Amino acid sequence: MSQVITAKLKLNLTAEQKAVVSQTALAYRDALNYTSQVAFDAGKTSNGAKLQKAVYNELRVRFGLGAQMACNVPRQVSGTYKTLWTKVKQSNDAIASCYTKRRYKGLDKAPKYISRTCTLNYQRDYSFKTERRVSIITLQGRIVVSYDGYNKHLDLIANGARIGAAKIVYQRSSKIYYLMVSLEVETPKIDPLKITRSSGVDVGMRYLAVETDLQNKSKFYSGKNARHKANRYYKARMTLQRKDTRSAKRRLIALSGRERRFIADVNHQISKDIAKLIP
Repeated sequence: MSQVITAKLKLNLTAEQKAVVSQTALAYRDALNYTSQVAFDAGKTSNGAKLQKAVYNELRVRFGLGAQMACNVPRQVSGTYKTLWTKVKQSNDAIASCYTKRRYKGLDKAPKYISRTCTLNYQRDYSFKTERRVSIITLQGRIVVSYDGYNKHLDLIANGARIGAAKIVYQRSSKIYYLMVSLEVETPKIDPLKITRSSGVDVGMRYLAVETDLQNKSKFYSGKNARHKANRYYKARMTLQRKDTRSAKRRLIALSGRERRFIADVNHQISKDIAKLIP
């Protein structure tokens, strides 16, 4: 049995390499926004093949993207529109059942991409070399960069884990670029005779998780504090979006990062507690 994990690798870029990576990531982001507008004007289409045919040449010429990147952009935008259409349908069903009167507005205008990001295909857009170095394609050609990361992930990369696509991600707070690499690893086989405890977990809003085992021992993880803080983030986000100024947008980006880290931390604490080892 296998599972997919993500290795976060810090790219040790020189000043010149960082400028080139920034240029590539920004061009890719501009290409995403251009393609998103094309999809919106074409009836908010989520058809990836149709979208690629419409924008491929423009992405190559206008934004200077390589062939594989020019395929990844419409594929990513298509995925975004599929997700938004799902939310629209769920919203319409909720209104029809009188569960809510609020209409989902995610497709009222073309989705906009803000983060500096770039999707790379393994062995085409990037590849690993010896001595913890990685070769990455840019608009100016390939660059070879050293990287650091979690030792366990580094060992998996060096010892034959199945490597998939990756994303270049920019962390605004530290001004550092990371390479987020998808790794498929084999999970250890479990002997059913050695299992000492089985438990089930249900997730929700009032209680973020409820754990129970075969001996009917249960534990409830209250979502009261997390929900209160999430509501504060929501109200602050709505206020900043209504202002729609440059400073408000900068604040909105910082707020979204803080909210994302808060949610990740809460989920990590709960999952760590649930996965505790029982003697």
